[in-house]
Amino acid sequence: MNLSDELKKIVKGDVMSDEATLGKYSEDYSIFKVKPRVVVFPKDEEDVKALVKFAAEKKAKGEPISLTGRSAGTDMSGGPLNDSVIVEFTKYFNHVKEIAPDYAVIEPGVYFRDFEKKLQEKSLLYPAFPASKDLCALGGMVNNNSGGELTLQYGKTENYVEEVNIVLGDGEVHALKLLSGEALKNKLAEKSYEGEIYRRLYKLIDENYDALMAAKPKVTKNSAGYYLWNVLSADRKTFDITKVIVGSQGTFGLLTSAKLRLVPAPKYTRLVVIFSKTLKSVPALVNDLLALKPESIESYDDKTMGLAMRFFPTLMKLMKGGLLKLAFEFIPELLMLVRSGGMPKMILLVSVTADDKNELERKAKEVVAAAKKYKLLVRNVRSDAESQEYWTIRRQSFALIHSHVKGMDAAAFIDDIIVEPKYMPELLPAINAILDKHKDKLIYTIAGHPGNGNFHIIPLVHLNDPETRRLIPEVTEQVYQLVFKYSGSITAEHNDGLIRTPYLTEMYGEKIVQLFTETKKIFDPQDIFNPGKKVGATLKYAEEHIKQ
Repeated sequence: MNLSDELKKIVKGDVMSDEATLGKYSEDYSIFKVKPRVVVFPKDEEDVKALVKFAAEKKAKGEPISLTGRSAGTDMSGGPLNDSVIVEFTKYFNHVKEIAPDYAVIEPGVYFRDFEKKLQEKSLLYPAFPASKDLCALGGMVNNNSGGELTLQYGKTENYVEEVNIVLGDGEVHALKLLSGEALKNKLAEKSYEGEIYRRLYKLIDENYDALMAAKPKVTKNSAGYYLWNVLSADRKTFDITKVIVGSQGTFGLLTSAKLRLVPAPKYTRLVVIFSKTLKSVPALVNDLLALKPESIESYDDKTMGLAMRFFPTLMKLMKGGLLKLAFEFIPELLMLVRSGGMPKMILLVSVTADDKNELERKAKEVVAAAKKYKLLVRNVRSDAESQEYWTIRRQSFALIHSHVKGMDAAAFIDDIIVEPKYMPELLPAINAILDKHKDKLIYTIAGHPGNGNFHIIPLVHLNDPETRRLIPEVTEQVYQLVFKYSGSITAEHNDGLIRTPYLTEMYGEKIVQLFTETKKIFDPQDIFNPGKKVGATLKYAEEHIKQ
């Protein structure tokens, strides 16, 4: 009996192994292609438990089987790709189970766009969303520790997950949350599968606490490795196991629901757009802007703006407005570019919020004044319709190059670096110099979050060209060495997956990576869940699975 037939006997949900389905689930938004043996769409927690118990039995017999969870498949690192069983959650695990004034309980297959609509009806906000918020699902956001344009003010996913329900290696659902005081003592003394995990993880972190804290990247956002430094408080009295589960890319178990903290949505928002002809003034400007406590500081470069102009009709559709009306709204930008002598090197989007209109106006004027101090062109955007044009370019830049540049691939392989903002004027020109050496093989755009020093670099390449495929690890190594020079992280938001896991030893050193390996064994001793991510990956495997 083949694997597909065996699985059909144990789950109520759908089991598919036709070529079209396997082809679809062989890819995400990364440069990789890994063909699974079968895709399962579990209907409920009982199905998920049955899958894990089945896999555990097979592994005990020495059979090569694993389970990789997947929601929307918008990951850019190859995180939801594997050659065994893909467990797909958007078909049936797509319910918002509860929305309270300060939290919500969701299933992993809920698309963020649907969740956001429900929150807007109640004037609530879940702020830890990525730029791909119209495409992604919450299971991936939790497993990747997603962040985005509001991270500057609100923080990342790790700040909003209060509890998770997860099926671990024993095939049972475990409700995991922060514990302290007597509750923590009782859990550490508990003679159970879960208690053993707590004891071993507590011991590992406690014994290596100083080394872990020293290894914690000195940046405001990080998605590389397991976040062991976030779990145990300095006084050893609080233990929040969700902090290591968030961002673990499904390598510990299969998430079935999560309780997420919500915040009140601000009443009023204003966008101020700043056009800078040079990168030199940007770090000082960003520093001044941070003192004003904006909601976000986003950016995109001249290449991204050029791409937006190239695909102007597509942008109009994404903006969902009248073509003529929106075209007229771009006239001020075109006039500004003519006056300033060409395309700005960087465009900054500064968002301020308030619950009072006068306060909003005051904040926006402060941002304008900060920009004019550096003699930069600036627009105080006073309507949602006008702001939409800028946000669409920022949020849709990757989708545009991913879907509309014919004959080339949007190759997300150095796409998510972060350093302290003060290093931007040194780092970005150095990265440009590396990439420009190969301008006959690739073109690229840069967008990101300058308030955090986090940039997304998306090269466009011909992946079928052998020379280009050879260049990917070479360019990656050169860029990452720059990031390490400035004590940054190779991924602020997009996680490790197949693309960055092989570089974790360079970033953290062998001792810390060994602690990551031990953590994986504590949660998943049989290596059932999403193997080859976070630990155990090789550059050779990644290179062999770059899609043709």
